[in-house]
Amino acid sequence: MGLKTRTFRDRKTAILNATVMIATLGGWIASFGLMAASPVLLNIVGVVLCAQCMIWAAYLIHEAAHQSLLAERHLNRWAGETAGFIAGSSYASFERIRQMHIRHHVDRADLVCFDFHAFIRGRPLLRRVLQVLEWAYIPGTEALMHLQVIWRPLFVRSQRQHLPRAMTMLVLRLGLLILLGLWSLKALLLYFVAYALLLHTLNFFDCFHHSFESYVVEAGEPIALNGRDRTYEQANTYTNLVSRRWPWMNVFILNFAYHNAHHHRASVSWHKLPSLHRETFGNNSLQVLPTRDLLASWHRNRVRRVTSEDYGAPVEGRSAAEDFIGAHGVSFLTVI
Repeated sequence: MGLKTRTFRDRKTAILNATVMIATLGGWIASFGLMAASPVLLNIVGVVLCAQCMIWAAYLIHEAAHQSLLAERHLNRWAGETAGFIAGSSYASFERIRQMHIRHHVDRADLVCFDFHAFIRGRPLLRRVLQVLEWAYIPGTEALMHLQVIWRPLFVRSQRQHLPRAMTMLVLRLGLLILLGLWSLKALLLYFVAYALLLHTLNFFDCFHHSFESYVVEAGEPIALNGRDRTYEQANTYTNLVSRRWPWMNVFILNFAYHNAHHHRASVSWHKLPSLHRETFGNNSLQVLPTRDLLASWHRNRVRRVTSEDYGAPVEGRSAAEDFIGAHGVSFLTVI
């Protein structure tokens, strides 16, 4: 009883969070065996399982950042670091990710420390390569955002303090990838397929969550609110459910799609967000955008999104996502 009290907030949270954490770690490890197996069907299952576990890991980082995963701050930090390794985002510390994400809530804005639009603007060849990759449904832009977390400490003086962490993780993860390739080249190649699915999933849900103002800042640089109050926050936040008809399907992304409810009460655990959404916004909220429309926009604007600095917003009285281009580079894992 004492252990449960120190570790989790309550009994239901203990059961659900422990189940997801164990499933994430166990499923991720098991997926490599499936990806290395001979039957193609097992390979497919392995790729899907690996991607799903990395998706859960990414959203477990988000839960830990809001201290809603476990009861104590140091336990959330430990869980966030572990989940970060599974999700492939361990080059930056959990604390750096947490601080920038909390600023997103406090400042009611999309804050980034790396201006990828400016970066590719002066590199036309790179811009063209990214556009071709996105046309081919290869998540080159999101991969760039993850890679910048590694290279910026090497070349940007203000980021030099993060170099030991980034290089240690780079050596460790490259070593593990080499060992994986020596054990099973097929499993290594399929891991990259699973990672691409992770990046696509994170981008799809992140890019349509907000029509906030965007700022390029240093990690601790303050910005003025300029009228961005709670009304502004909810009016520029959107809920993009995996499924309205089958709400259980939203567990595939730990209910992260209930984004208005999350911004209404950021400390609420993932399993309570559906009920909070119903109580606060009802079932007919104008902020709930149909997934079918968003998928159409995500597909239609996949090349345009690379260079568009205005990600638009839904327009009342028209197809919900017709003018909603969406954003790259706003993932809570890469805004650092």
